[in-house]
Amino acid sequence: MQISRSLLSTSTLKAATVLAVGALALSACTNASETGTSGAAAPSGSAKSSFDPTTVQTDDALAAMVPADIKSKGTLTVGSDTSYAPAEFLGTDGQTPVGYDVDIAKAIGATLGLKVQVQTSEFTGILPALGPKYDLGISSFTINPERLGAVNMVSYFNAGTAWAVQKGNPKKVSLDDLCGKSVGVQTGTVQEDPDLSDRNKKCTADGKQPINIVTLKNQTDITTRLVNGSVDAMAADSPITGYAITQTNGQIEKIGDVYDSAPQGIAVAKSDMALADVVQKAVAKLMENGSYKKILEGWGNAEGAITKSEVNPAAGS
Repeated sequence: MQISRSLLSTSTLKAATVLAVGALALSACTNASETGTSGAAAPSGSAKSSFDPTTVQTDDALAAMVPADIKSKGTLTVGSDTSYAPAEFLGTDGQTPVGYDVDIAKAIGATLGLKVQVQTSEFTGILPALGPKYDLGISSFTINPERLGAVNMVSYFNAGTAWAVQKGNPKKVSLDDLCGKSVGVQTGTVQEDPDLSDRNKKCTADGKQPINIVTLKNQTDITTRLVNGSVDAMAADSPITGYAITQTNGQIEKIGDVYDSAPQGIAVAKSDMALADVVQKAVAKLMENGSYKKILEGWGNAEGAITKSEVNPAAGS
């Protein structure tokens, strides 16, 4: 959505921007719903990091750069959809946010001499609430041009799309031809659109059976359906698929290679470049002192590490 500033009042522009950000929150990869109610088949959240964020020392020079309003309250408030294991989800008590994104948020706070409060939010509600409600949004947001137009993003991780099938691939799924297959995917992800939607268009154009695309709000429900055979395959972000495989006791397995890898970013209000800059410097500090690597290794996701953090890096369409 493109909005002409000259045609809108300030209040109208703000309302339109909130609507635009809310819409694009659903437009791209990753993000949301790894919780479910269906029991053992779903990732259980039993894994926990070996990294202790309290071991991170405050960098006084960076702490001095924290914007005054945040420094005065002493806390970074972070919005996160805590349902996307192992990035961000609720621990075994059903209340405490855990995951590598949560540890990174806490480590950033420690570096800046701030406490961190991670608040559970619906994924689509995070970006519109940056500034008034949340200082940061850390929820596996893929960096893309639409988001860069609405918020500042600090790169910190890399993820792609990975597929899984039942152990032994009994439905004979091939990623080269999914026509006529039943595929589970989380609503609002790039796996749903454009990936599966484009594949489905090709099936139709070739005169083949369409893909039965099963879209659900919760990724765990998709995983459960794959385990019990209700769908033939599933597609999700690579860390999420990998975690689901480990948490389902070998009942599902990866098929094909990870593709369409892209950076993910920590979201900051577009008007707050000062905060975005100091968060980037904090991430760079964590990379330098080894904390960043330890966090990702603790959650089995070191392969998603990047070597350089940037504010608003160029992103593919």
